[in-house]
Amino acid sequence: MHKFKILKNEKGAFRIQFVYNAEVMVWSENYASKASAKNCIDSIKKNAPDAAIVDLTKQETGNGYRFEIDEAKNGETFVRFRAANGEIMVRSETYSSKSSAKNCAESIKKNAPEAPVEDETATA
Repeated sequence: MHKFKILKNEKGAFRIQFVYNAEVMVWSENYASKASAKNCIDSIKKNAPDAAIVDLTKQETGNGYRFEIDEAKNGETFVRFRAANGEIMVRSETYSSKSSAKNCAESIKKNAPEAPVEDETATA
């Protein structure tokens, strides 16, 4: 099952993860407030379904909300979701195949809008 998680680190910062079963697909930067983390989730739910998938390894470009497939330093590929203002909202692990990175983006597009949110900060 796909879901979002809101987590809190030892320094009191909040971050989100989009998870399938026990596997973390993408994660966010740290936010100072839980409200900012919730806003990130709301924005992904709203904007991911219609976002383009841009392959930067093929010199494709895009604007607005978009998924970017890019190459890591180790030669593997990863996905990031970028807001219309250019800010990176979430990124994935690296994948040995570009098709796996694209599948990650497609899964978020399809499953994020209806995914439940688990707030794990209440116990943190």
